[in-house]
Amino acid sequence: MFIDLLRSRRSIRKFQDRSVEAEKVDLLVEAALRSPSSRGFNPWEFVVVTDPEIIGRLSTAKPHGASFLANASLAIVVCADPSKSDVWVEDVSIATFALHLAATDLGLGSCWIQLRKRNHDETQTAGEYAAKVLGLPGGLEVSAIMAIGYPAQELAPHPKASLQYEKVSVNRYGTIE
Repeated sequence: MFIDLLRSRRSIRKFQDRSVEAEKVDLLVEAALRSPSSRGFNPWEFVVVTDPEIIGRLSTAKPHGASFLANASLAIVVCADPSKSDVWVEDVSIATFALHLAATDLGLGSCWIQLRKRNHDETQTAGEYAAKVLGLPGGLEVSAIMAIGYPAQELAPHPKASLQYEKVSVNRYGTIE
């Protein structure tokens, strides 16, 4: 069931030294391409990266929160052409989450690495740095990188008691019937 997939999904930052099979990479790409997009504009583009040297360079895209990517056997860089849709941020976010869930469903671990609105250093953004590493054409924005691989850690699902039900209202804000 879908709810079981949501319950088991965790952000994985430690990966086995094992490649992801081409068939699973194809399924991940299909999941991303099947993600919903406002008005069907599909402003996203994806770069599948399996080259360890490029993955290593991408792992330095921002000073904090990306270094674990260096140990992943697969990275999928989620990009967008903002000229195609005014809601490209939402569209790429949905596609990135679809990748996250598909990875879990395939027995893989994954973690979302946010690049949009992050800096690489004082001279360029994390997205600009990643775009240079990947040779992206002008006009494409890098939103995120999904680190994907076989997990080298097993994390328990978040307990139901940790869910923030106090943030849910019924019919009107602040009402919890």
